[in-house]
Amino acid sequence: MNSLRPLWVVTVLAVATAAGYTVQSITASNGYAVPVLHWTSLLTMGAATVLTLVMGIRVKRYTGGKTKAPINPIAAARTLVLAQSCTYAGSAIAGWHVGILVGLIGASGTGSDAVKSSLLMIGGALVMAIVGWVVEQFCKLPPEEPSSPEGRAQGKDEEGYAAGTN
Repeated sequence: MNSLRPLWVVTVLAVATAAGYTVQSITASNGYAVPVLHWTSLLTMGAATVLTLVMGIRVKRYTGGKTKAPINPIAAARTLVLAQSCTYAGSAIAGWHVGILVGLIGASGTGSDAVKSSLLMIGGALVMAIVGWVVEQFCKLPPEEPSSPEGRAQGKDEEGYAAGTN
C-alpha cells in the first residue's frame, strides 16, 4: 500500500481551490446561490474523523505492543485506507471552500453567512485532513532490529504498514 504523498495532497488542495473559485464566480455572475456546504455537514465530517481516529488508535495500540490481541489484517488495511481517504477528502473540502472564500471576500466582504460557513468548513476539513495524516502514521510499524532480516518483513508490507496477523 502506498503512503500519502504531500505533493498529491497539496495538488488536491490547489485543484479544489481553483474549482471552488471558478464555480463560485460562475454561480455569482448568473445569480445563483453560493455552492458552500451547510455547517451541519460538520457533523458528518466529525463522525468520519472520530471513526478514523478510534480505528487508528486501535491499530497504534497493536503496533506499539500495548495490546496482545491480534488485529485483523483486513481491519488494519481498512483503517489505512480510511485515513488516506480522510486526508484527501479534507484537502478537497478545504480547497473548495478556500476558493469560494476568496471569491466571496472580494465580492461581498466578511459579513455574509456563506463566508462564515466557508470558514467553518475549512476548519473542519483541515482537522479531518490532519487526523487522517496522523492515523496513517499510526498504521506504520516501528523498524525492527537490523540483525534480524527475516524479522524485518514479518507483519508488515513493503512500505512498513501493519499487515496484522493471520
